[in-house]
Amino acid sequence: MQYRTLGKTGLEVSILGFGASPMGNVFDPVDESEAISTVHYALDHGVNFFDVSPFYGLTLAESRLGKALEGTRKDIILASKCGRYGLQDFDFSRKKILQSIDESLTRLKTDYLDLFQLHDIEFVDKRIILEEAVPAIQEVLKSGKARFWGITGLPVRYLAQIARETNPDTVLSWGHYNLLEDEINDELVPLSKEMGFGLMNAAPLMQRILSDGSLPPWHRSPDEVKALQPVMLELCKSYGVRLSDVALRYALKHPNVVTTIVGMCELNVVKQNVAAVDFEIPSELLEKIQALVAPYKNRMWFEGKAENNI
Repeated sequence: MQYRTLGKTGLEVSILGFGASPMGNVFDPVDESEAISTVHYALDHGVNFFDVSPFYGLTLAESRLGKALEGTRKDIILASKCGRYGLQDFDFSRKKILQSIDESLTRLKTDYLDLFQLHDIEFVDKRIILEEAVPAIQEVLKSGKARFWGITGLPVRYLAQIARETNPDTVLSWGHYNLLEDEINDELVPLSKEMGFGLMNAAPLMQRILSDGSLPPWHRSPDEVKALQPVMLELCKSYGVRLSDVALRYALKHPNVVTTIVGMCELNVVKQNVAAVDFEIPSELLEKIQALVAPYKNRMWFEGKAENNI
């Protein structure tokens, strides 16, 4: 496993991050015992960064991850979130954030988080983030219940704007660096160098398009982007490799992204993901994939309040 420094936090995190959202049955129902075994395999193979949220499975993912991590706290870097609790359930008030940290700590069976993040900040008024949520999360840090704080979301330019105004320790961008998207490079990469925050990437498989898994019914990519999946699968098959390995290794190689967070809860999947850290993509194959997706690059949808779409 390789490790990189998470910006000004100084934390050394694995370049492969364990995304615990599938443990909350976000994609499919999962067997709890297998999900726990998945966590243990990841730990045994050098993965030390675990990211979760009360939103995932409506607290189920946190509870399961807490069970899986018992007895390993000193060996891991643990991140959770606050502010988003359901598809349309957002509460970034001071009262809720102070309540949320205590509830997350209970479910995760720990007395502190290494990283506490404001989850999907694009869904509420900017004023609430600046005037209420950020001061509340600073209170959490002063209490010792979290060591560092960050912001997460989808629209990269809005993340950059809020980062400039609040100086977080980390920024988690999802869906904007993978074989289909590279907008993370426009502002967030240079800004991370300027401000020193740790930059994290999530969804390198674009919610399964860049894998052999069936797409969830709620997937919002345009039909022409979804139609690329079977073509890419056949192309990779002709080289004797898995599309998911190519996509993950491609994302992991970004030199300015500290960790790439991948959702996993099945033992065979975590084994593949760990192996992909040392996988080498056939150069000719990568060139063919990049040529194939070029006409469809950066077709990401927007989520959140319209005024935050900048």
